[in-house]
Amino acid sequence: IESSNDVPRDMDEPDSNHHPFPVVLGSVLGGLALAFVVVLLGFLLRFKMRKEKPVGNSDWLSVLVNAGGSSHSRLTDISSHGSALPNINLGLKIPLIDLQLATKNFHESQLIGEGGFGNVYKGVLKNGMTVAVKRSQPGSGQGLPEFQTEIMVLSKIRHRHLVSLIGYCDERLEMILVYEYMEKGTLRDHLYNTKFPTLSWKARLQICIDSARGLHYLHKGAAGGIIHRDVKSTNILLDENHVAKVADFGLSRSGPLGTESYVTTGVKGTFGYLDLEYFRSQHLTEKSDVYSFGVVLLEVLCARAAIDPSLPRDQINLAEWGLLCKNKGTLQEIIDPSIKDQIDQNSLRKFSETIEKCLQENGSDRPTMGDVLWNLEYAVQLQRGANSMQRDPYENSSSSVSTSLQLPNVRRLPSLSTLSEADDIIVRHDESDSAVDYVFSQLKIDDAS
Repeated sequence: IESSNDVPRDMDEPDSNHHPFPVVLGSVLGGLALAFVVVLLGFLLRFKMRKEKPVGNSDWLSVLVNAGGSSHSRLTDISSHGSALPNINLGLKIPLIDLQLATKNFHESQLIGEGGFGNVYKGVLKNGMTVAVKRSQPGSGQGLPEFQTEIMVLSKIRHRHLVSLIGYCDERLEMILVYEYMEKGTLRDHLYNTKFPTLSWKARLQICIDSARGLHYLHKGAAGGIIHRDVKSTNILLDENHVAKVADFGLSRSGPLGTESYVTTGVKGTFGYLDLEYFRSQHLTEKSDVYSFGVVLLEVLCARAAIDPSLPRDQINLAEWGLLCKNKGTLQEIIDPSIKDQIDQNSLRKFSETIEKCLQENGSDRPTMGDVLWNLEYAVQLQRGANSMQRDPYENSSSSVSTSLQLPNVRRLPSLSTLSEADDIIVRHDESDSAVDYVFSQLKIDDAS
């Protein structure tokens, strides 16, 4: 019987001629190569995923701020400079869910307007505040640069005649701006093709003064000065008391700095209101806003659109037609018939002279917004003076005194008032004879000799 321990030698001991080292080395090297390939593929996949990560996963504004710009940069035109606007006030951010609740998920019943940026909805926030919610749409006329500029401008300034920004939302690729609610809508809504009662001449003058105050503050009261660049009757809004406020700052630019007299930038604005000097030269100044405001003043006086293609060729452009009528002495013929009998001739003369100055071809010949404001206040005083004379119970009915008086020789005195909101005095419709009108503190009537 063979012992079980007796086994063949070639199965019990390895062949002394067989060497396993090359096999082991090959296995190790192969494993290392495989591990390297796996790590490399993982790295490439991760890099690709990060590169293709949607912008919507982070805030629009955070992306732009990190892209460039310094903390002390001026407002810039992103399309021409390629840099972002710094110092965004992120404390104004409102969650998207809150705005969906406020507007009934942007329901059609809440829609109150449409514009180049998108639709505007009426909403009520959790705190009970009624607001206007402007939501952008893909392919809208305005986009990210305008959205960011609007936040940048309105988060830094506050004035009673500039529409206040309540907040914004940039979640899920949304671009939503939330403003104070202006119940009476745009100025244009009250001038023509309107469902609202006709505005009196007195109310129109006050709206013009309110708007001029807002623009004057924008030019001189804001740090460095800001040029609106899109002044028009649809960008002047009225609250429940018909107090006017300038709105829509998406195209705004900072004014020139130091010794510079203009800002070179691409032309933006609205035809009919666009300053032709700016259009030709691409040199933007405060006087470009003055020109646009002159068109608004003419629109207020005549109650017609700045551009009306349905009219004869020479009447299509309101600015050109208005200046032609002013020079021919036929301005009375194009005044809104509903207010023609309300206007004192002296008040009209001052108002029309202001329009003419605003619409000068050369910007250097136009007044500042401060001068425009002063002239409008003076037109109001002339109108009030005429109304007081008409109400005078002691007026001698047998006398042939005309209410169209010769304008006194006046000159403006230097003002010591500042541009802070607290000192920005409003000329209100105060019928009290005891009220001291602000404008007369700025006048000196020379004695006739």
